Amino acid sequence: MTARTSSAALIGAAFAASVVYAVSAQQGDGPRYAPGTSNLLRPADYREWIFVGSSLGLDYRAAASGQAPGFGNVFVNPSSYRAFMQTGKWPDKTTFVLEFRASGKETIADREGRFQTTLSGLEAEVKDSRFPDGWGFFLFNNPDAATKGSPPLTGDTVQRCIDCHTKNTAVERTFVQFYPTLFDVAKKMGTVKANYGEP
Repeated sequence: MTARTSSAALIGAAFAASVVYAVSAQQGDGPRYAPGTSNLLRPADYREWIFVGSSLGLDYRAAASGQAPGFGNVFVNPSSYRAFMQTGKWPDKTTFVLEFRASGKETIADREGRFQTTLSGLEAEVKDSRFPDGWGFFLFNNPDAATKGSPPLTGDTVQRCIDCHTKNTAVERTFVQFYPTLFDVAKKMGTVKANYGEP
């Protein structure tokens, strides 16, 4: 085998390995369900996903209880993020994790600021064709959600999620308008909903 043939073989093998890795990574970072169910397993590594943004005071639960405004951190699985950056659309199996954290207040040198403290809630929104309208909503409020999963919300509870995510979101059922980098992509790709911003 000549040096040129050997180099070509090595390049080919490296390319094949990278394709296999990319495909397995893409298949592996979407939603995982408890066997035989639609119970979503809480992703153990969601904090290693793409961080798309944080908000302060948009948690309606804190507002209703009179608590100090909390932070909401949003993460999305990496393969779906990459797809969105190319197309402005979320592919099937997109998984968002919304992490709620309480806020602390500190005053230093005549400045007052807020910072994130304890975890106060964890939710997920999944785009998956297994659900009747293509989207599922989940609360990870059970201690064994990592092993047994959490069932999708149903009845009036999920209907409130659907109504809000249908009426108030800029792209599909997601609040892309709160994440400037993603919103710029959606506007460029023409995927912002035609009726977005209408009363």
